[in-house]
Amino acid sequence: MTAADRRHVEAFLDMASAERGAAANTRAAYERDLTDYCAFLAARGEDALTAGAGDARAYLADLAARGFKASSSARKLSALRQFHKFLYADGLRGDDPTATLEGPRRGRPLPKLLAVDEMERLIAAAADPGPEPTPRARLAAARLACLLELAYATGLRVSELMALPRSAAKPGAAAVMVKGKGGRERLAPLTPVAKAAMAAYLEALAACGREASGPWLFPAAGESGHLSRQVFARDLKAAALRAGIPAARVSPHVLRHAFASHLVQNGADLRSVQQLLGHADIATTQIYTHVLDERARAMVRDLHPLGDAPE
Repeated sequence: MTAADRRHVEAFLDMASAERGAAANTRAAYERDLTDYCAFLAARGEDALTAGAGDARAYLADLAARGFKASSSARKLSALRQFHKFLYADGLRGDDPTATLEGPRRGRPLPKLLAVDEMERLIAAAADPGPEPTPRARLAAARLACLLELAYATGLRVSELMALPRSAAKPGAAAVMVKGKGGRERLAPLTPVAKAAMAAYLEALAACGREASGPWLFPAAGESGHLSRQVFARDLKAAALRAGIPAARVSPHVLRHAFASHLVQNGADLRSVQQLLGHADIATTQIYTHVLDERARAMVRDLHPLGDAPE
């Protein structure tokens, strides 16, 4: 990667942060993808200002040869397109070599889902501290049950869930303000069940001599000061096994999918679900239309006068 390309990439990253509100993880992903692309160009004797459409196509072919999945290649191509649009808009190039590129075709997988009864079993398994629980075991169970109830009741991203403020557990709180991707804020309503789970968790915390202190609802000794997603994922998979659910089917993000899918299944419109999930674009929420499709088929089958006629 040439020094000039490094400067161009840094300028693009600064723009993405300042003008688009790109999160740290998004910025890091852009940097990895563009560093890889520019290194490929350098090996061909080109750079970001001289590369043509043939170079960009060759890069995509190289990704395929290196075994990258279509989804990964598509993400990298998106970074390339945004980078070259930036160079064009800033007058550093007079064209965009990625404008005519066609990305790798990929099917959008349906999200992993848990049925309502599976969610109930999972929460029950999480809340069980064992036959002869110590205060520490009760605290671990209360914390996991609280995390599950909150995730299923609000659809929060795992990063948002881990960083919930202690003020979320105030008895009179009807909702919690969440800062999501791109710095966008939204209100996440709190259900009575979620409030009760938070109260039980704080009681268990106090019983262990760890009175609530600090800014976080789920404090921990790590650098961030709050519970990590890795610990939550580990505890969640252990609860899944106790509930008789394969651990591979369960993750923090699956809880978010369960929240959205079960809402749609029970009649919520996609626009409302979009707002609750904090999606910037309704197209992201449309992955849950498979639930609508199933409901429509069932409605025709059950309600149409010829729905049960033999084929």
